Amino acid sequence: MRAVLVGAGGMGKAWLATILADPAVELAGVVDLDLAVARAALADAGVPDVPVGTDTVELARATGADAVVNVTVPVAHHPVTTAALFAGYPVLGEKPVAPTVAQALSLVAASQVTGVPFVVSQSRRYNAHVEAFREQVRALGTPGSLSTEFFKAPRFGGFREEMAQPLLVDMAIHQFDLARFLLEADPVSVYCESFNPPWSWYAGDASAAAVFAMSNGARYTFTGSWCAPGLETSWNGAWRLSGASGSATWDGDHDPVAEVVAGGADAAAGTDPGEGIAGSLAAFTRFLADGTALWGEVHDNVLSLAMVEAAVESAATGARVRLDDVLDRAHARAVADEQREDVLAVLKGWGSVRSALSR
Repeated sequence: MRAVLVGAGGMGKAWLATILADPAVELAGVVDLDLAVARAALADAGVPDVPVGTDTVELARATGADAVVNVTVPVAHHPVTTAALFAGYPVLGEKPVAPTVAQALSLVAASQVTGVPFVVSQSRRYNAHVEAFREQVRALGTPGSLSTEFFKAPRFGGFREEMAQPLLVDMAIHQFDLARFLLEADPVSVYCESFNPPWSWYAGDASAAAVFAMSNGARYTFTGSWCAPGLETSWNGAWRLSGASGSATWDGDHDPVAEVVAGGADAAAGTDPGEGIAGSLAAFTRFLADGTALWGEVHDNVLSLAMVEAAVESAATGARVRLDDVLDRAHARAVADEQREDVLAVLKGWGSVRSALSR
């Protein structure tokens, strides 16, 4: 697969190294609004002769690319991905799918109009321990509760320390998406409180606690902080599942542990899906080559972003928020904002947002 990489900043460099390391992928070109940044990234990677450009579609056409890997800043996800889809290029994009659920729904409709796939790289699913933990969850029968503790103290500097909701918006989507994956269920509602400890170096709320009701009746609880020095958890968080036949825990970095106490079955062996963005890229490549099923097509990923938007709304209002209300308001916003008539027609034709996302 010949791929054009869009974005040569910090994450762009990580993806550049991943593409170069994958024997099934060839780097066709690198796009960045700052060509000097693109050239510097390529020089540092030892491939200074790879073509660069400022326009994704133009460079993809000029280089004979097969697909686009979109690693731009979130605000550019919608325009870059839309342009690529309508030019016929499948897209693998970094999370979040878009800055808002409304823009994410526009991208779902754009993928439907064009028939061109758009996949969101929720790279934390690509982890052998996650696969093993999910098999334990399945073996423990009906799930009752799943919880994540996430406590870190990173000093990023820059935009994250100025965000209104840095933990929920920039980080929690990883854990929210994994909760959907592990429970094989979708969110129904959430109650969330966020706050900023007095010692915090963040301008916005760096700590939060949220409880989601899930479609299978289970509850998913997230509690965490980005200004919690000492005894830090894994970047994946620390997890606990309580099921009808026992419990399982995962510290985020090592093999999960399960205890079966009544009527449970032995967990099946988990597969190895690859690691992080390398696993995500390999799955995307296989999907384009032979249709191998994968996680994260845009219609499936929207609900992970909606969990974030609903949690932020709950924290702001102090009220429990229904996910369907978030989706309905986002749909109305998407219809009002849509500039393409063909995409607008699809958005207006949806019977419900949930049904459109469940294809």
